[in-house]
Amino acid sequence: MCQGKAALVVGLLVVLAACGGTQTPPTSVRTVLVVQPGAAPGMDGAAFAGEVRAQREAQLSFRVGGNLLRRLVGNGDRVRRGQLLAELDAGDAQLQMAAAKADMDRLGGDLARYRTLQAQQLVSKSALDAQQAAFVAARAKYDLMRNQGAYTQLRAPDDGVIASRQAEAGQVVAAGQPVFVLAGDGGRDVVINLPEARIRDFQTGQQAIIEPWNAPGTRLSGHIREIAAASDPQTRTYNAKIALDGDAATQVELGQSMRVFIVGDHAQSVLRLPMAAVQGDVGEAAMVWVVDASGHVRKRAVRVGPFGDDSVPVLAGVQPGDWVVAAGGHLLHEGEAVHAVDRRNRPVAISNDGKAR
Repeated sequence: MCQGKAALVVGLLVVLAACGGTQTPPTSVRTVLVVQPGAAPGMDGAAFAGEVRAQREAQLSFRVGGNLLRRLVGNGDRVRRGQLLAELDAGDAQLQMAAAKADMDRLGGDLARYRTLQAQQLVSKSALDAQQAAFVAARAKYDLMRNQGAYTQLRAPDDGVIASRQAEAGQVVAAGQPVFVLAGDGGRDVVINLPEARIRDFQTGQQAIIEPWNAPGTRLSGHIREIAAASDPQTRTYNAKIALDGDAATQVELGQSMRVFIVGDHAQSVLRLPMAAVQGDVGEAAMVWVVDASGHVRKRAVRVGPFGDDSVPVLAGVQPGDWVVAAGGHLLHEGEAVHAVDRRNRPVAISNDGKAR
């Protein structure tokens, strides 16, 4: 009996050992987000901060001084050519014009009498000429005073937007003192400062790519319209104006912050990756993880340019069709199998040529 029980126990152990030896614990495959390097044609990685300005920008001022009686527009208001913007107290100007008119009328009457007397040979021709000259001077003075009265009204010289208000009602302003800055309709520039050390790398007409700070990834085309002839003595930079091409000017607002990338004459297409995809510092020490056709990650050295706010220009080491791990590279190791997904969480099956299937 005992031998039979022992044999049964041994048989059960053999069966259990056989079953347990054929299974291994399941291994988990890490899911990784992958992206392809984005092309930024001609950008060398250096971004210049700038601000949108009107190509035609004028400081508006009165041609005479006085007390600012009324201000009819403010910042951001759209105005039309000839529209009244502000008005000075015209009391003194009206009094001066009235005095000049009275003087002109008096001398006009005198001139008429002198002509009658001269016709009767009662006054000399020279006396008549002097009276004529006095009347002409009085008439010119009246015209001047009349113009001075009109100068107490400030009108828009063109269609545009009030970009800045620099005076308020009740303030005494001098002749020529700026009251408004008018941004004329039409072209728009992005004003940037170019470093003195690189000024020879830029020239007017050179193409540029403009990216709004509040809309990363939006690309607007432009070109260098103007470069200052001399550098700023304080910053040692050269002021440059980048004209927005085509309808790009209608897609921006005055004062909007921009990033400008200048396109070199012989620049190649520079690829960019999310900052989190690159490990290492600027230079040859940087690396990324690339997913191959078998679904395994491979470490690849890259050469990168200056880091931007959210992306890095990759100057060498990757191709446009590569699938690069966008984040979490510090958790991976060489040859690890991964499950690649795109930004919409869709699986990415990679072919031998790097394209998604």
